[in-house]
Amino acid sequence: MTQLPIKSFSSIHEFLEISNLLPSSDALVLEALTHSSVKKHYNHEQLEFFGDAVLRLAASEFIRNGYPTMDVGQQSSLRSQLVSDSWLANFGKIMNIDELILKGSDAMHDVTAIKTIRAEMVEAVAGAVYIRQQTTKNIILLFKAEWEITAKKFLQNPYHFNCKSALQEWSQSHQLGLPNYTTIEQSKLHGDDLRFRSIVIVSEQLEGEGWGRSRKEAEQSAAKNCLQRLDAQ
Repeated sequence: MTQLPIKSFSSIHEFLEISNLLPSSDALVLEALTHSSVKKHYNHEQLEFFGDAVLRLAASEFIRNGYPTMDVGQQSSLRSQLVSDSWLANFGKIMNIDELILKGSDAMHDVTAIKTIRAEMVEAVAGAVYIRQQTTKNIILLFKAEWEITAKKFLQNPYHFNCKSALQEWSQSHQLGLPNYTTIEQSKLHGDDLRFRSIVIVSEQLEGEGWGRSRKEAEQSAAKNCLQRLDAQ
């Protein structure tokens, strides 16, 4: 395994170059960065599936080492944020993964799928790196700088990333019962930010609306809208 310097990386390309794992010289990394729309006999999908588990393990190790006194509930909430699709998509953008991805014409012209593809490719790269190096150590180094930024924000406001939990805690503390969510799929377009629409009602006294690429994302958005209305009162 290549011993990487303890530093922040400016791009995934730089990380792969220092790791001697550039797609031009490593078939597994090439597979990780080849989107299924290219129609080759190999693509990112299996490594994405594997990389999802790798990132959960790496994030768990990062949290255990960096925040050993954090309770398990908070650790779980923080890990969910560190490996969420939206976080990974943003990380991929910051780390310029787009310049490495091989995409077919359909994917190139599907602007609604950009975030989803970025997140999937970040997972696939993590999977490929783990298979090659058999350790999470270098993966943690790649993500460490951005994970630390997110963890700091999380510690300042643990509910910032989990508005559903915050809304539920507020409603129960006011003896209003559980928030009631109604979530409807508005379109079938993969990666569409407006694919799901969610309405949340708290004891007929408070209502919020949200949208998202998944049911979970839409419900979090609706809960956030509710909390913002509370703050405005």
